[in-house]
Amino acid sequence: MNNVIIRTLGPTAYERTWRSMQAFTSARDAATPDELWLTEHPPIYTLGLAGRREHLLRENGIAALKVDRGGQITYHGPGQLVVYVLFDLRRAKLAIRALVRTLENAVVEWLGALGIMAYGKPAAPGVYVTAGGREAKIAALGLKISGGCTYHGLAVNVAMDLAPFSDIDPCGYPGLAVTQLRDLGVTRSVGEAGAQLALILAARLEAMTPP
Repeated sequence: MNNVIIRTLGPTAYERTWRSMQAFTSARDAATPDELWLTEHPPIYTLGLAGRREHLLRENGIAALKVDRGGQITYHGPGQLVVYVLFDLRRAKLAIRALVRTLENAVVEWLGALGIMAYGKPAAPGVYVTAGGREAKIAALGLKISGGCTYHGLAVNVAMDLAPFSDIDPCGYPGLAVTQLRDLGVTRSVGEAGAQLALILAARLEAMTPP
């Protein structure tokens, strides 16, 4: 069985980590183990390949960077857990949709263990909860495939300043509400959240890969 390597990076600069993912993916071969990189970033907006600048509603001093993942615009900042998923789809003989569902289901399982009912949406990747009587997104998802392998991954709101989300259409959806663990009554540091979620993610990814 493929043993997924979990790397806890601590706070990192977004662009440097993005370039490291590209380099890792370019250099890997059929025997390279899959990896999960756990980190958090200073404030930054990122726009995916289809990201449109008009979804950045107001300039607020936070830099915006065009990157090579799928999806529209999102925000990263301190207090948000980012899990980069460096996974060989070809070795696992899987389509990207199956991986997306697996990642979402791992987050749903983890949140369920914390007493939070959550769900994925096939038409709008990510993980959602009902908060204050309306739907709110707690985890965003965007991936890039290169040479049959993925990078980029998940961003889970743990205990952060959510205000910068009000200056964008999150994931390209006007009016989409966002929430976080802290506002749902669960206290975790980014490190604690990453340690818990990574074990569930690694187990699910290992189960998807032939021995």
